[in-house]
Amino acid sequence: MKNHLREVFKTKDIIIATRISSAWPIMAEIVGCTGIYDYIEFLAEYAPCNQYDLENICRAAELHNIGAIIKVDYSNRDYVAQKAIASGFQGVLLTDHTTAEEVEESIKMIRPASPKYGGKLGYINRRWIGNREFSTQDEYADFVSQVVVGVMIEKKEAYKNIREICSVEGVDFVQFGPADFSMNSGLNSSIDVEAVKEAEREVIKVALEHNVSPRCEIKYASEAEYYYNLGLRHFALGSELRILKDFWKKEGNKLLDIVKR
Repeated sequence: MKNHLREVFKTKDIIIATRISSAWPIMAEIVGCTGIYDYIEFLAEYAPCNQYDLENICRAAELHNIGAIIKVDYSNRDYVAQKAIASGFQGVLLTDHTTAEEVEESIKMIRPASPKYGGKLGYINRRWIGNREFSTQDEYADFVSQVVVGVMIEKKEAYKNIREICSVEGVDFVQFGPADFSMNSGLNSSIDVEAVKEAEREVIKVALEHNVSPRCEIKYASEAEYYYNLGLRHFALGSELRILKDFWKKEGNKLLDIVKR
C-alpha cells in the first residue's frame, strides 16, 4: 500500500480536490465515485469529529482510491495531525502559521522519530493507510515520511515570510487564504479586491519559483482559467458547507417566487 496522495504529487500535472465538512463517510464515497477528484480535504478546523470518524473517512477514501488530507487547528495541531495520520490520512494542511520556524517545528512533529528523518513521531500502533503492516521500523519510518504537507498563507506575517516558508524542507503545497488575510491585514475583501488579488498572485509566483505546488480554492470551474494562466495546476473545487448554503439560498428564493406568484 502506497501513499496515493504522494504518488499524485509525483506523477500528475493537474491535481483536483474538494473539501468536505461532514464526518459521514458517504460524503467521501460520493466524491470518490465521481472518478474526478484526486483527494478530499476534511475540514477538521471547522467541523466536529472524533477519532472513529477520522478512521472511517480514510476507509471510504481508500475504497475509491483517492487521497485524504486533514486541515487542522493551530492550537492542537500536533495532536490532531498525529492521530489523523495514524488513522490513515495521507496529508496535513497546517493553518495560521506565520514563520518558517513554526512550519519546521510542525513538520518535525509529524515526521518519524528516527535518525534518518529527525522527527518526533514514534512507532504508533494504529491502522495507517489501508491498515498497513510494517515488517521493520525502517519501513514504518519511510512510509510515515511520505505524508504530504500543505501550509495556509493567511496571515500578513506569513505573506511577508512566504519565501522562507516555501524554502522549508517538506512543504509540498501552499494555499493563500483571502478571507483571513484580509481580516488580518485590516482589509475588506469586498472593497480591497485588487490588493488581495495581488497578494495571492505573489504567493503563487513565489511558490512556483521554489518548486512548491500553489493551490487555489474555487467555487466554480469557470474560475480555474485565471489561475491556470498564472501557472497554477492544483485546484480545490467547492466546499461542502458552502455548496449547500448556496443551493438552499438560491433555490429557496426561487421556490418562494414561484409559490408567491
